[in-house]
Amino acid sequence: MHAPQPIAAPATPAGTATPAEAGTGTPADPATAPAPRADAPEFPAAAPPHRTARRPHRGALLRLGALLAVLAAAAGSLLLWDPSAVLSAASGPWRIPIALAAYGFGTVAFLPRPALNAGMGVLFGSLWGVPLAIAGSAIGAAVTFALGRSLGREALRPLVRGRVLTEIDRRLAEQGFRSVLLIRLFPGAPFQAGNFACAFSGVRFWPYLAATVLGVVPTTAAYVVAGASAGSPTSPAFLISAGVITAMCVFSAVSLWRARPRRSA
Repeated sequence: MHAPQPIAAPATPAGTATPAEAGTGTPADPATAPAPRADAPEFPAAAPPHRTARRPHRGALLRLGALLAVLAAAAGSLLLWDPSAVLSAASGPWRIPIALAAYGFGTVAFLPRPALNAGMGVLFGSLWGVPLAIAGSAIGAAVTFALGRSLGREALRPLVRGRVLTEIDRRLAEQGFRSVLLIRLFPGAPFQAGNFACAFSGVRFWPYLAATVLGVVPTTAAYVVAGASAGSPTSPAFLISAGVITAMCVFSAVSLWRARPRRSA
């Protein structure tokens, strides 16, 4: 008689635990364990962090305080000295550098540009007064931009909320040269306020400076010529300069009205 043959156990697919393994918790053979799927995460994905409102940190607030202190000191210093007296006393080869420095400092100290331009016309006449006033405007705009961008922008950017402020910031960032040019062409826009608005926005420096130099030419020339011919208010030069100022006001107002944000229907 033949010896009974042992009954073979049914084959199980690779990586499937046998009943004994499943019941006892014995790990399966590593050689036959299935490889992990490439697209399966090894650990569960972490929950997204809770978003909190962005607030300026302490360093940004300290820099903002330093900016306010610098501006207050510049404005307060006008109680101790008179820019027009300094310009009048300047003579010789230092007259032009002193005039440019006084003009640039005057813009930082919130002196009205029409008065500075008219003073340039009185001191240097129309021929030299116009380019010197434009150069002084560029110096003051560059200094103010550097102060605002380095000391105040980080603290004030989180405050840009609301539809109007967001739209203004977007236009300055995306259409920097054109937007700054429109601001400069409007004689009624405060020069220093425009400088800081650009510094706190996303506009780049060189388009800002180029648009400033180009945009201040008409009004600067008009005020310088008006200052140079102020002694004869009925002269053609004074009348033409006054007409240019009026025309630029109308043009700027129409341009700003057409560029206003339009509500969707």
